[in-house]
Amino acid sequence: MLNFDYNVPTRIHFGKNVINKLDDELRGIDGTVLLLYGKGSIKKTGLYKTVVHILNEKHLSFKELKDIQPNPRLKSVHEGIELCQDYNITFLLAVGGGSVIDCAKTIAAGYYHDGDIWDLFNGQQDGIRKALPIGTVLTLTATGSEMNGNAVITNEGTQEKLVIQSDLLRPRFSILDPTVTYSVPRDQTAAGIVDIFSHILEQYFSHTTEAYVQNRVAEALLHTCIHYGPIALENPRDYEARSNLMWSSSLALNGLLHYGKKSDWATHEIEHGVSAMFDVTHAVGLAILTPVWMEYVLSVETVEQMAMYARNIWHVGSSLDKFAQAKQGIKRTRTFFERLGLPRTLSEVGVKKDSLKQIAKKVTRNGSIGNFKKLTEKDVLSILEKAF
Repeated sequence: MLNFDYNVPTRIHFGKNVINKLDDELRGIDGTVLLLYGKGSIKKTGLYKTVVHILNEKHLSFKELKDIQPNPRLKSVHEGIELCQDYNITFLLAVGGGSVIDCAKTIAAGYYHDGDIWDLFNGQQDGIRKALPIGTVLTLTATGSEMNGNAVITNEGTQEKLVIQSDLLRPRFSILDPTVTYSVPRDQTAAGIVDIFSHILEQYFSHTTEAYVQNRVAEALLHTCIHYGPIALENPRDYEARSNLMWSSSLALNGLLHYGKKSDWATHEIEHGVSAMFDVTHAVGLAILTPVWMEYVLSVETVEQMAMYARNIWHVGSSLDKFAQAKQGIKRTRTFFERLGLPRTLSEVGVKKDSLKQIAKKVTRNGSIGNFKKLTEKDVLSILEKAF
């Protein structure tokens, strides 16, 4: 196992009616709060009214940044930074899913950044040295952004979707009430399950084979998705299913699974290239690309890990040779995604074939990607073509 520093400072309030904890968390905050949310679902569910009531009860003035889109745009980040500067914002409260939270994190970093925040995504300037504090009220089980320091933003002008990362961007607190996700539409619930699943796989497939603890935890989370995902789709108000999926989402990407090992993330980088150009729902792109990536990287060097995945997750019989086991695991992964109702090809979601070379070129502009198997521009293009 590799050396690591453990740091998961976000305070989690989990369970029914924990929105009441927001009152305590806002105690001691001075100045003006920036309230961020998406397209308005929190108003339909009544969550917006509850949050505003708590803000008013605390006599906290606040401004709003609304209509934050899935695959959050750099434009929203710039608008948020301007609001923070104009109204001396001292705290960011993100009420929504990963897109809203990622937008808040980037604004938090951009407030103190001398220059365009996009410089940090391109690595053109020094890293994040200071950020405004953030709190979150989670409404969608998917990205795990409520418990990590990552943020993904799309630059529509350059058609790029890139990541920044810093412990300074970890939320101070996150409020996780699974009942809030009862009203999430079926397609978004399914996409969230795949998002969790993919986050786990990106860290599970690794040549750091001695990370036994991390692998077993990862397998438990994968089994949770497989077991409770279909239940949540069948009965959206099943609290047991919703709560297990919500907590799995947080644990999948709070650092727990990658501490002490190398992770991959090639599939995510390829998907970011796709959705930056075609605005594909992130997890939909992952559902299409993940099985194709698995098939492409299967080799003598990777078969042991992929066969282990097939045996431990899909109960593929050990009587088969390891390559056959691995192939069965890939097949069952694809079948699971299809069972959730996700598409199988890029052409189904509007990606144009003549764009694939451009996507591959952008994804590998800084060199090869991935760790489980290094992928060149040619490799990425092959994966995109096989996924088309």
